[in-house]
Amino acid sequence: MTSLLQNVNEDVFRTYVFWTAVLVVKMLAMSMLTGRQRFRKKVFANPEDIQPSKKGAQPKFDDPDVERVRRAHRNDMENILPFFAIGLLYTLTNPEPFIAINLFRAVAIARIVHTIVYAVVVIPQPARGLSWAIAYFATAYMAVKTALFFI
Repeated sequence: MTSLLQNVNEDVFRTYVFWTAVLVVKMLAMSMLTGRQRFRKKVFANPEDIQPSKKGAQPKFDDPDVERVRRAHRNDMENILPFFAIGLLYTLTNPEPFIAINLFRAVAIARIVHTIVYAVVVIPQPARGLSWAIAYFATAYMAVKTALFFI
């Protein structure tokens, strides 16, 4: 019986690791972007974060700018985390390197563009929808190919 690790192409795996690391940094940046919006707008969700000099100030959960960044971050968690898992498993299927490498690139670049057009420089649809769809369908493709490989 052959080992699954024998199926792993080094170039495919290195590309997966690189783009995964890029997406981790991007997701970490979303936390900073949320904090920046909160401080810029002076909108905080926790009572202890409100300055003591602002007597009677209450936590606020409905600022549109802060919530837009939070929604973009939540969308990342809903879409990037599955990519992390399935991308790794996909590398075990001995995929065609050209296809695998470009799928990893497409997911990462599409997710970066999604954040830019959703939370940084708001651009009307279909920019956000297209960037979401590219990453979503690339991840779905990898999931189906992986499932079929292991049937």
